[in-house]
Amino acid sequence: MSVDCGDDDALLFDDDAEQPAPLAPQNARTWKIAIVDDDDDVHRTTCFALEYVQILNRPLEFIHTYSKEETRRVFAGESDIAVILLDVVMETEHAGLELVSYIRDELQWHDTRIILRTGQPGYAPEEDAIRDYDINDYKTKNELTRKKLLTALTAAVRSYEQIRTIDASRRGLHQIILSSAAFTFDHGIQAFAAGVITQIAALCGVPPEGLLCAQGELAEQGKSPQIFNVIASAGRYSELMNRTIDDIHDERIRDALKHVLIRGESLFTEHSMTLYFAGRSNRPLAAYIDLPFALSEINHHLLEVFCSNLGVCLDNLGLINQLKNHAYRDQLLKLPNRLKFIEQIDLLLQQKQSDQMAVLIDIDDFAEINDVLGHHYGDLLLQAVADRLHQELGQQIFLARISGDVFGLFGDAALLQPERLRGLFTTPFFIEETAHAVSGSMGMVALEGYEGNDGAEVLKDASIALKRTKSQQRGTYTLFTRQMGIQIRERATLMQHLHKAFDAERLFLMYQPQIDLVSGKLTGLEALIRWRNDDGQLIPPNDFIPLAEYSGLIISLGAWVLRTACFTMVRLQQAGLTPGRIGVNVSVIQFRQDDFIDIVRRALQDSGLDAHKLELEITESVTMSSAALFESRLNQLKALGVSIAIDDFGTGFSSLSYLDKLPVDRLKIDRAFVQQIDTPEGPRIAELITQLGQKLGLQVIAEGIEQAEHIKILANMGCHEGQGFHIGRPMPEEQLIDWIRTYVNTQSAQNTPESC
Repeated sequence: MSVDCGDDDALLFDDDAEQPAPLAPQNARTWKIAIVDDDDDVHRTTCFALEYVQILNRPLEFIHTYSKEETRRVFAGESDIAVILLDVVMETEHAGLELVSYIRDELQWHDTRIILRTGQPGYAPEEDAIRDYDINDYKTKNELTRKKLLTALTAAVRSYEQIRTIDASRRGLHQIILSSAAFTFDHGIQAFAAGVITQIAALCGVPPEGLLCAQGELAEQGKSPQIFNVIASAGRYSELMNRTIDDIHDERIRDALKHVLIRGESLFTEHSMTLYFAGRSNRPLAAYIDLPFALSEINHHLLEVFCSNLGVCLDNLGLINQLKNHAYRDQLLKLPNRLKFIEQIDLLLQQKQSDQMAVLIDIDDFAEINDVLGHHYGDLLLQAVADRLHQELGQQIFLARISGDVFGLFGDAALLQPERLRGLFTTPFFIEETAHAVSGSMGMVALEGYEGNDGAEVLKDASIALKRTKSQQRGTYTLFTRQMGIQIRERATLMQHLHKAFDAERLFLMYQPQIDLVSGKLTGLEALIRWRNDDGQLIPPNDFIPLAEYSGLIISLGAWVLRTACFTMVRLQQAGLTPGRIGVNVSVIQFRQDDFIDIVRRALQDSGLDAHKLELEITESVTMSSAALFESRLNQLKALGVSIAIDDFGTGFSSLSYLDKLPVDRLKIDRAFVQQIDTPEGPRIAELITQLGQKLGLQVIAEGIEQAEHIKILANMGCHEGQGFHIGRPMPEEQLIDWIRTYVNTQSAQNTPESC
């Protein structure tokens, strides 16, 4: 055949070859045989070996393809191909196996028989290929004499014909597929066995009667099966259903089944056959079939393929059961899991039981327990909590593990009152003879008047209530309300629109001027991000910045703001307008990014802005969130030449001794303190911040100046700079340029120092 097979050509011209059959009439029905191989010699020698051959009184019609892509193209326009002689290795080493998937999955040719041929067996080991792919035979090219090729092809054609013409066979296959998808193994194996009986009857051309399917279970690996049960029967054996093999009075049948199950091999006699279906599990199957006639060699071959395929199906049946177990059951605590919890709620919602309650309980500080005491200790605590919940609430309450340390409870609302549930945590849990007291935070959903219609929605709303509890007061509970749902959905909608706005460049920067409060000189700008939605409405930063931080969008958004501000400052300088610096706000999430310093460095390098012209404004809370990291990052920024301002100073609780050590240049007085300085007791905090800045040698700038009186009071305090609507509103770049020119000219006319 091919060059790779040495003198395989001779094998196909064995002297066992039969005499050519006479030519069939031109209008006779044919068997379509596809030869898929990249070696032209294989095509020619195969055709020559099968010339004039008829199978089941029909001649053969050959379809030739030479590559995977050509095969896909040709097969897309073909139908009723009986057998495919498929080479494993063509343009790639897995091309043939990839075609198997295409044929079965995309073309849905489940009846077509596939005979895998290879000259290089190592590329597709026989056992692996038969197990992992839906193929019907496997041959190496150097073993194919003409007689063996004809035998394999005849068996394949016969199998194809029987599958195509016998309705009972189709019903059997359908039953096997349904049983493979059954959730319960015991129920599934019985349906599977019934399908086996129907299929065997169809393959052998006998009525589905006098058939018996038995199952054995191994006590220990390597030992004989100890228990044999009849799990499917038909005809005169139907009364033996669900009984042991020992109850079979016919000694011949009883011994044949035991022989097959113990030895793990099929047994054929003149008037019966007992087939063995091997699976990886310890639950093999055996089927006894009465035969009105002895089976031919081709039938033996078909049954061997059938048993092999059914063994794989049996494995899949076990896997289905395992998947169900993993899909619906928590493996650590042996409790129902999140999916099962949702399914249970769905069931009760369908029954319209409105007096039900769903509760989520989260163990407070469980992550810290794991970190300090170890995961083994944490697992024992989870088990102790699960045991107490189960013992105290009983079978009337459905208990599940939703996630790591979150338990789900569902049942009668009267049994799930919050005070009762909180009481379950008052007594410490004993873990390895040590008392451990924990509390639980709860989120609750009452189904009385509830508007949701499925379990997933109930769980989501309970999670919303639980998050509210954890953020406001741990160890207590929150009952979900409709208003909570509205707020969360509005927040989610706003977050979606924010992502779209960023992608569509609907976000933009505005710039607010900063001046020296004594001289009036323009000292800097602050870059402020704005968002105008599709309706033209401006969304306040206080509404969308927290969402950007929560969703992670703040990373890319912050980098864009930084770069845009740097390039704007350079354009102002090129226009002959040189404010002293430009301030950019930085989120704590940005500041913690490993590449934050590199982002700042690239923005300066790409824009060409002098680092001394850039000031990063960091909120007071950032300075205390991670002291060591904050100090390190600040020193790196100062090494670049960037200045640092503490924004909204006075709204947090900074350590003054720590603040004294930091390389900070400026304190910004929050607008709330500025707007109350013209009241009798208002100036005190602003004065304290100004005095603190002076003691620490820091510049002080006030935000929110809206009156001329504010400037006078702040200047008298010793505050250096200010910004606010009275000085200049935030404005786009084009308007800013006009504003700066007008402001500078006005200052000059008043004999004040000109800006920079």
